[in-house]
Amino acid sequence: MSKSVEIYDVTLRDGAQGPGIKFSSEDQLRVVKALDDFGVAYIEGGQPGSNPKAVELFERTRDMDLKNAKMTAFGSTRYSKSAVEDDANLKALLSAKTDFVTIFAKSSVTHTKEILRISLEENLTIIDESVRYLIDQGTRVFVDGEHFFDGYFEDNDYALACMETAWNAGAENLILCDTNGGRLPHEIAEAVKAVHAKIPEAALGIHAHNDSGCGVANSLIAIQEGVIQLQGTINGYGERTGNADLCSIIPALQLKMGYDLVPDDKLKGLTHLSHLVAELANMIPRDNSPYIGRDAFTHKGGMHADAVRKMKSSYEHINPESVGNTTHIPVSEMSGRSSLMEKAEELGITLKKEDPSTKAILQKVKDLENEGLEFEGADASLELLMRKTVGSFTPFFTLDGFHVSAVRHTAKDESIAEATVKLSLPDGTKMHTASEGDGPVDALDKAIRKALLDSYPALEKLVLEDYKVRILDSHAATRARTRVLIESGDGAGNAWYTVGVSENIIEASYDALVDSIEYMLHHSSQ
Repeated sequence: MSKSVEIYDVTLRDGAQGPGIKFSSEDQLRVVKALDDFGVAYIEGGQPGSNPKAVELFERTRDMDLKNAKMTAFGSTRYSKSAVEDDANLKALLSAKTDFVTIFAKSSVTHTKEILRISLEENLTIIDESVRYLIDQGTRVFVDGEHFFDGYFEDNDYALACMETAWNAGAENLILCDTNGGRLPHEIAEAVKAVHAKIPEAALGIHAHNDSGCGVANSLIAIQEGVIQLQGTINGYGERTGNADLCSIIPALQLKMGYDLVPDDKLKGLTHLSHLVAELANMIPRDNSPYIGRDAFTHKGGMHADAVRKMKSSYEHINPESVGNTTHIPVSEMSGRSSLMEKAEELGITLKKEDPSTKAILQKVKDLENEGLEFEGADASLELLMRKTVGSFTPFFTLDGFHVSAVRHTAKDESIAEATVKLSLPDGTKMHTASEGDGPVDALDKAIRKALLDSYPALEKLVLEDYKVRILDSHAATRARTRVLIESGDGAGNAWYTVGVSENIIEASYDALVDSIEYMLHHSSQ
């Protein structure tokens, strides 16, 4: 069997149907470029007859210099009451002017009778005429057997007849679809074998959904049974529980099963591709995603971290760098000295196992995490704690005090927040500044920067990218401790995370803000 598999990406069509996902026209173009750079063979741009954005995408991608991918339009076979030459859907597909089109055809007795409300014979005629017409118009055709696996286990003869009709009409690939996502791997294997037995010369594809949690497994076993086209989405996006996740299937096939999908140097860009698409889709990357998640190669337990330090394969099933990821050793209350030393080395700090400062840092981490601080997602705050403990950090300022107030003007229907800060610089200069902001934290941030900017102009580049708040002990109601996590950046692609915890949300915010500022100043001064 062939060990080469072509990737057919449906992120911009199926993936865009996922809850909360929204791609702008510009986002779509960036996704197309990223997928092409990665080495995808086909990119399904959507249904050109369904919405103006899909039409625009096909128009704009015609001028793109795609190196690897071919844009593919998606739609249905002709309507039962239309002649092929007059069918609006087929006309829309042709208007996309793509070399390839993919049409979905009913391959289930129940769907043919109950959804289309036509006879089984008429459905076969529709499939045959639609494929032949599109080919006659100069396009190459893939056929999705919609609900194929459900149809096969309902009436295998009819499901196979639908696929055989499409192949005999000239379809270049028959894509077997687990549209409801409810089938299990052994069922997928049985049905794929049956198609091969019925149409041995046919090229097959797999299109799996994840409703039973088997989208990845079903895709892998279909390919093991000889399927040569893999359909799926980046990050498994899609309606309901999503589509088969290409970010899991591709490395599994290439690194574990010996299939060729993309060059090895492109595979190293998989983590970046995953995070880019997540950002464009307005979705938060899943930290626990296999292969490309932030936690995919995170070792929190002290014994695990120590073992990985000695031999990475002891707790890592692949080399993280092969997919563009990295080993991550967080420091937490569960950590031992080996974890701490590994993390320190990652942050550019040298610690020795028996050094008193190593023990002191570990104890501080455990004490602070017991209070709710949690350094796992805040490496910048952890680095500062380490440097301050070992004496490799020079303070840039000290706090003498701050005051924050918020006033609500009911008549004007507006709120004004104001913050004042008193800081001392290393030369003894006292700074006392005030600033207004959109809220208390914004006002505090502006007041601190106002006090420091003349002395430290590098702060001009500091950008607060994200601000998250979590209540740690909600049973305490208004007295609950609050954890604030801030993501900061310098406008040049560098990002860092800082954390603060307090019963007072403003104080927690101040601690996280100051850590962010101190981290930037420290690294800009090196």
